[in-house]
Amino acid sequence: MDRRSLFFIYHMKIKEIIAELERHAPSSLQESYDNTGYQCGDPEAEATGALLCMDVTEEIVREAQEHGLNLIVSHHPLLFRGVKAVIGRNRPERALAEAIRRGVTVYSSHTAMDSTRGGVSARMARNLGLKNARVLAPSTPGADTGLGMVGDLEADMTAGEFAALVKRTFGCEVLRASHPAEDLKIKRVALCGGSAAEFVPEAIAAGAQVYVTADVKLNQFLDHAPDIWLIDAGHFETEECTKQIFFDVISEKFPNFALRYSTKEKNPVLYL
Repeated sequence: MDRRSLFFIYHMKIKEIIAELERHAPSSLQESYDNTGYQCGDPEAEATGALLCMDVTEEIVREAQEHGLNLIVSHHPLLFRGVKAVIGRNRPERALAEAIRRGVTVYSSHTAMDSTRGGVSARMARNLGLKNARVLAPSTPGADTGLGMVGDLEADMTAGEFAALVKRTFGCEVLRASHPAEDLKIKRVALCGGSAAEFVPEAIAAGAQVYVTADVKLNQFLDHAPDIWLIDAGHFETEECTKQIFFDVISEKFPNFALRYSTKEKNPVLYL
């Protein structure tokens, strides 16, 4: 049976599920601008199951209820700033109203999951098969929490071989990249899920031949071209593994709890 579908319902409160997620990724690790945590709902309610996704939309809230699930765990927060009125002016307001109307609790683990040990970039490194991986930009000197990872491939790869590995690993239709040196051989890889081009200097200092992230700007491709090969693998693509982490953390503690990956969610970016 595919464990990503629904199984036996194990009765417990929503707060018990979230407590396990927060043991793995404490909200104290989030960046100052972020809103990791409960977005709406009732932590004391009995949990009937959880839908796992990247972003919360009205359609995903309806999907949760259709499958009898009253908890949504997302990577990106539904709310980043204070809300003065909920009148359907935008996607967050509409999704929030839908969740409240349908009695669905929403919890988001964003930069806390980015920074924790065994978080987003660590899962990316594991999926790529990197060895001796360590934190690229530690939260404090020597810490095992922070953003990004750097590690080594089992064997050297050409630019073409590594690009194919990235596309296959993260399900990328296309990659945006700077022009690699003709004789480039890749052994050390730095990466950071989501929008993290600001850590290019750390990747260079770590001795990486390539840095994989998302939302790289034109000037960043241009300015760093002589020093490191930059690959923009897409924001959604580099962070979609977050759902795997949610699933693994919850199911390890509560193996019979109902968990489901959203089947309605799709990459909001269409490649033509």
